[in-house]
Amino acid sequence: MKKALRNTVVIGLVVGGVILAVFAGWRYAGTASTAVASADIIAQGRQIYADQCAACHGAELEGQPGWRSPLPSGRLPAPPHDASGHTWHHPDDVLFRIVREGTAAVVGGGYESDMPGFADVLSDADIRAVLDYIKSTWPERERRYQERVSEAN
Repeated sequence: MKKALRNTVVIGLVVGGVILAVFAGWRYAGTASTAVASADIIAQGRQIYADQCAACHGAELEGQPGWRSPLPSGRLPAPPHDASGHTWHHPDDVLFRIVREGTAAVVGGGYESDMPGFADVLSDADIRAVLDYIKSTWPERERRYQERVSEAN
């Protein structure tokens, strides 16, 4: 009897672990979650960033000079994506939508931005890889804050 009970408990733990792993994987696939990305995904994101983002946001994620002050056009320069910027203040779903749809589409209300949407250029997986790369460069404090913001959202 004890052996049967032990086997039942072990099977229950294995099934529970599988369910948890499936749920965690589903959540990451659907939301660009804060789960730690693989080195391959981060490398892919680094390359996509270099090809698509660095011209405006800087090769070292430093953003354009004076990014907090409007340009003569009234638009803001591209912000940094390193810890000195504000990217880490936003939840994953907002960051994903900004890259996919463009800042003006996400902010709304007639807001104008030089940040275009990349839906026609990058796949959803590419966008997640870029965000995973950016997040991989942040210090622990910023990553943890951004994880909490994303989970609360």
